[in-house]
Amino acid sequence: MKVFRVTGEINKPNLATPFSKEIIADKKEHAVEKVYTEIGSKHRVKRFQIKIEAATEVPTDQIENEILKKIVLGE
Repeated sequence: MKVFRVTGEINKPNLATPFSKEIIADKKEHAVEKVYTEIGSKHRVKRFQIKIEAATEVPTDQIENEILKKIVLGE
């Protein structure tokens, strides 16, 4: 499994909120899809209100989420 950092913006009618989220996935497309589902569920926004700017693979030494780091390193 790889860790991807997906960055983007949630565009609600009177508010634009930037986000950055680390996701475990096999492919970049799977990570983007998971971000759409998680953010749409938690923030009650539609897919067209979420703008994905970048999805990049993160090396294991640069993972910020401690839980994901332990899962990837097998600790």
